[in-house]
Amino acid sequence: MLTDLNNVLEKFQNEIEQVKTLDDLNRLKGKYIGRKGQLNDLFKEITQLSPDEKKDLGQKINHLKGLIDSRLQEKLKELTQKLKPSSKVDISLPGKKSWVGSLHPIQLTCHQILTIFHSLGFRIESGPEIESEYYNFEALNFPPDHPARDAQDSFFLDEEYLLRTHTSPAQIRIMQKLQPPFKVVVPGKCFRRDAMDASHSPMFHQVEGLVVAESISMGDLKGTIEIFARRFFGSDRQLRFRPSFFPFTEPSAEVDISCGLCQGKGCRSCGQTGWLEIMGAGLVHPKVFENAGYDPHQVRGFAFGMGIDRAALLKFDIPDIRWLFENDMSFIEQFQAIQ
Repeated sequence: MLTDLNNVLEKFQNEIEQVKTLDDLNRLKGKYIGRKGQLNDLFKEITQLSPDEKKDLGQKINHLKGLIDSRLQEKLKELTQKLKPSSKVDISLPGKKSWVGSLHPIQLTCHQILTIFHSLGFRIESGPEIESEYYNFEALNFPPDHPARDAQDSFFLDEEYLLRTHTSPAQIRIMQKLQPPFKVVVPGKCFRRDAMDASHSPMFHQVEGLVVAESISMGDLKGTIEIFARRFFGSDRQLRFRPSFFPFTEPSAEVDISCGLCQGKGCRSCGQTGWLEIMGAGLVHPKVFENAGYDPHQVRGFAFGMGIDRAALLKFDIPDIRWLFENDMSFIEQFQAIQ
């Protein structure tokens, strides 16, 4: 039995010197001190010996097991140390360029729009995305039978509240909070029951503008929009104002800009018209002033509303609004240089 113990120790010492990997070490550990290892086999053999012999050989086997386990732990530390990455830096290697994110085209467009209006003296305000029917429709002079009040066109939460369909409710809230004169822009999300297609989305972004003072004319509105449009889209773009109708402005106008792809000559992008619609605008309706607590005989103002998503499509020549919401990194990363 003592000869067997010496042979086991000698073989173990020879084999552990050949160990190069952690897998080799684990196999060696199982071979000698595992549940089916050689030392367990030796423990089984001493069951047939006398009590004194069992005690003597049992102590020697345990001692051998301790030696083997200690040597295995030393080898484990040795191998682990070799696997640790070196702290030295090879300065001759090319550097690793860190990944840098970029603004989403909607955020980028919104930032550029707000920067232009801020330079014109506008302050930036905000409004709630969950609105009451009063602020979203009634205070803005929408008639009771207007289709936007129908649950098929708007996301109603109950009989009174809904997800706002435009940023215009902020006009009333701001006029209730501020005293004229003031100039504000209000960016934010809006929600309508529109099917998702190349030009529509049930969730979209708008920016609302409102100017209120004692003396405001349509000329002030046109001058402000022209300055903005040429700074945002380019100084070579042409503008036109078409008569239109909105419940909360009178007179009202649709604002178009010449197509950047065909330079106003007509193409598929602009429907062969040479023009692209960018916003609706007009002078604030007297009824809206009354609903906000203002005397329409004492103040006047103009308002405008523009889709930020549509502005991004026009500015960057993006053909499909769905691209803005698909989280395709190959598309988003194209805007890294435009920050």
